[in-house]
Amino acid sequence: MKSLTPAAIAPPFARYSHGVELPVGARIVRTSGQLGLAQDGTVPEGAQAQAEICFANITAILAEAGMDAGDVCHVSAYVTDRAHMPGYMAARDAFLADAPVLPSSTLVIVSGFTRPEFVVEVEVWAAAP
Repeated sequence: MKSLTPAAIAPPFARYSHGVELPVGARIVRTSGQLGLAQDGTVPEGAQAQAEICFANITAILAEAGMDAGDVCHVSAYVTDRAHMPGYMAARDAFLADAPVLPSSTLVIVSGFTRPEFVVEVEVWAAAP
């Protein structure tokens, strides 16, 4: 993968790339949106705790395809309030701490999810040889 962050536009204001070029012939994995639902069915309070579960689920999905966080080329995240952005971003930055190329990213504030206790949802695209 190659980061695309042109000097002609403002730099990203967080840990992401404006664009990512994928190599020819890459295998692609697209996850469903992951919610902060623990395996035992509980939902922790707070965006960071929920986002950590989202990224743990994504890690497990990627592992099924022989991939990891370093293969993520795009992250889409949804939070229910601006107040949840720092917690989400802390979990995202931890997930991507060792990524050799930062993925592109979209973060959207939404009115809610299927259950009121959910405050964050995350989905990714990943690519590997």
